[in-house]
Amino acid sequence: MILKYLRGVATLKLDSAKCIGCGLCLNVCPHAVFKLESRKAAITDADLCMECGACALNCPTAAISVKKGVGCAQAVRMGFLKGTEPDCGCGDDSSCC
Repeated sequence: MILKYLRGVATLKLDSAKCIGCGLCLNVCPHAVFKLESRKAAITDADLCMECGACALNCPTAAISVKKGVGCAQAVRMGFLKGTEPDCGCGDDSSCC
């Protein structure tokens, strides 16, 4: 099952100028967040990113960055696994998720 997380909160970033089009990010991403376009990686939908960090870890040119295991995606995942509402620890701070 692929979950879509809260909109616009993923920490995933891609510097296409550094990308060499090797496709490793496509191979390791469990949620198909990447595709190849004109021999470069492109993000299909950042809101699908679960922030696992596999793409950044395997990118040979450091074109991808993501803060793994943080933020709202992690809160949604943990809530799903525990059967509770997502809790990212922000309290009443509306600047969070």
